[in-house]
Amino acid sequence: MEHERIIRILDYLRRVTDDSHSVTVRDIQAHLANTTNLRDVSALTIRRDLERLESQGVDIKKTNGPHNTALYSVTGKKFTVGEIRFIVDSLSINKFLSARQKQELIHKFEGMCSESEIRQLISRIELNEAGRAPRDLLGNLDKLHRLISERRRVHFSYGKFDSAGNIRYDSKPRDVLPVKVIYVDERFYLRCWSEETGAFRTYRIDRMKNIKAGDPDRRRLPRPEKPEGFVVNVFEPERFERVTFRVKRYLLDEMLEQLGHTASSRDDFDDPGKVIIRAVCGINTQFYLWVMRYGDGVEITSPSDVRRAFSDELKKVSALYADV
Repeated sequence: MEHERIIRILDYLRRVTDDSHSVTVRDIQAHLANTTNLRDVSALTIRRDLERLESQGVDIKKTNGPHNTALYSVTGKKFTVGEIRFIVDSLSINKFLSARQKQELIHKFEGMCSESEIRQLISRIELNEAGRAPRDLLGNLDKLHRLISERRRVHFSYGKFDSAGNIRYDSKPRDVLPVKVIYVDERFYLRCWSEETGAFRTYRIDRMKNIKAGDPDRRRLPRPEKPEGFVVNVFEPERFERVTFRVKRYLLDEMLEQLGHTASSRDDFDDPGKVIIRAVCGINTQFYLWVMRYGDGVEITSPSDVRRAFSDELKKVSALYADV
């Protein structure tokens, strides 16, 4: 009974008090009487329980209220309400979690807050719900993180969409060593070392199924090369080139943010409505598709072979609409 009482007192303090809200011993007595069968707990017993909680490392703040009444609150929480607010918002916008998973995770964080703080955690972020229903990613991530830490190989099936919009999983056997998890463009990828190809391979984690642990593998692997400049996605480009763009001025912020630390810019002396941007870029088909998204807002001016290859890609697209 004593342990139950102390636990209920701590739970009450954590739910009701914070840096701005405190309770009295009488409040604690009323709570115990209203929610349990503990109706005759003396004020002295509650003060001793509070002292025991303090001795166990719980940060209980005692202040003096009106008429010299002692006020108690739990302080020193591991997360501030602002930090938990940020975590809750991050969970709310995660497209890989189902509504039930989001609710369960947020409820766990609510246990760290007082009731007044919980009201601040209600998500007010409006989401674009277009797109396919999220797949269960948490289980895959949990398994893969453990295999990476244990340096074990991994076996799995890999899926892709068919023409009917259903994911079909192949039966191809895979035996690779997981190295790290990468997050790019709202997708999680697994970087692996493939002994079969003698190179690193990359797989989308939400497309993996039937993940099973393989044998331990303690070998020393070659270190993955760090990108020399801007790359569109996690897949290796064919080569890197310093590319010069002529960009309409309204795109300057977005282009500099995307192109990263290798980018530099100046005014276009021939056209005040444009700027010149230079950046080291990974060149492949995905790069050309990335430039296409900006339409006539971005022009590749050099090097000449990259400009020519981009022109060839545009001609392929244009040919599809030759009848228009």
